[in-house]
Amino acid sequence: MYISRKRLAVAVAIGLAFVPGIAQAESYSALTKQGYTTGKLARGKSGAWGWVVGNGERTFFCRLNVASAYVNKKEMVSFTASGRMLKIDRATYDGALGGPDPNKPYLKDLQAGRVKPADVGGCSPLR
Repeated sequence: MYISRKRLAVAVAIGLAFVPGIAQAESYSALTKQGYTTGKLARGKSGAWGWVVGNGERTFFCRLNVASAYVNKKEMVSFTASGRMLKIDRATYDGALGGPDPNKPYLKDLQAGRVKPADVGGCSPLR
């Protein structure tokens, strides 16, 4: 019996739609509009940086969606894919861009949970 790839993909999609317990990702904007509060910057179980966002009943882990952040007038940090935080010389970085980036967040704001939706990636439920 031959099953086409298209039919197999459709069957798998339908099957997964009915499996209970598969977590649905939420957007940070939607969660904050529903009254969820943002915790401090921390590492998740995978080692990725992000924030725990909750409302007392449900909690989500929202991943960091920032490549780098300013620390002060002389330093900045870069976040690697493996979760490391590396120091960078801000003067060199800003010089390569032609000046400071007004949209780049400060590390202290990220650490305190004062983030813009653009700085936050997808949010997954915590169990």
